[in-house]
Amino acid sequence: MVERPEDYVWSSYRATAGKVSAHPCLTTDWVLRQFSGKQGKAEQEYRKFVAWGIGKPSIWTEVRGQALLGEEDFVEKLADRLKKHRDIPEIPRSQRYATRPALPVLFPQGIVTDHRKLMKRLSEAVERHGYRQSEIARQVGVHYSTISRWLREHENARRKT
Repeated sequence: MVERPEDYVWSSYRATAGKVSAHPCLTTDWVLRQFSGKQGKAEQEYRKFVAWGIGKPSIWTEVRGQALLGEEDFVEKLADRLKKHRDIPEIPRSQRYATRPALPVLFPQGIVTDHRKLMKRLSEAVERHGYRQSEIARQVGVHYSTISRWLREHENARRKT
């Protein structure tokens, strides 16, 4: 959008970096205190920090379920908390199941040839991890009605045993 952060007029960068006076509704103190207790030094360090991040990969690609960002052990600590909220429809599905395994992990290439393993993974993906049948169908490469039929057959087989 712009060449340099200070060129984007709708950003708080210029005020936080000490380039212009902050608008009355903008508070920069907390951010600057993360860099230094001295105003001038804090602004300088903030400018360095922003410059350092330019051209680096975006952290937003690492966000899971629109809600979690952090190292694996941090995310695992939150997993139990999230599991308690899986039945609350007001919380988006992607957030309720943020720690679930990705579909390629559950359904790697060639899993369709191992019917027993596939059936186990199908019910696990739907019941435990909250995947929709259409999502699974796209991953496995079949029509969603096939997934529905397979799940029905699997359930019937479980009832007979």
